[in-house]
Amino acid sequence: MVIIITGASHVGKTVLAQRMLEKYKYPYFSIDHLKMGLIRSGITDLTPEDDDELTDYLWPIVREIIKTAVENEQNLIVEGCYIPFDWRNSFDEQYLRSIRFVCLAMSDEYIDSHFEEIKSHGSDIETRLDDSDCTAEQLKQDNHQVIAGCRSNGEHITVITENYDETIKGVLE
Repeated sequence: MVIIITGASHVGKTVLAQRMLEKYKYPYFSIDHLKMGLIRSGITDLTPEDDDELTDYLWPIVREIIKTAVENEQNLIVEGCYIPFDWRNSFDEQYLRSIRFVCLAMSDEYIDSHFEEIKSHGSDIETRLDDSDCTAEQLKQDNHQVIAGCRSNGEHITVITENYDETIKGVLE
């Protein structure tokens, strides 16, 4: 089984991946690690701010990692925001049967009432070197984009509206 976890920045993708690792003992692969390895090694001239270009650049690599895991009947959690909304088009049915997709998003109301808490958890698993561009308005805009993109492709979205921990527990079950 391959579990893909995606969503906007700061929604808790990496925390969910870590909790799944602990519960199911599935290893997880952070697309951010791949991104930074390619950027720091000089293999690409893209920067961490080139989100759309990074999705186009990274997805073919991530797609083939997922296919390899499925073909080898290996469990893997793939976590990151660089998953195209039409990701299903990259796989035949034989692969899709072995892939579970989780998209996390936050409601505007949740962001408004928990913004400081959201920011305080920004480095719970991976250290953010610079989080100065994170604003409530930016988070809302990013979440709207993810919700619209997933909905337009018929994907289920887990929207965090009140209690983050309870929502994540629901996903884990």
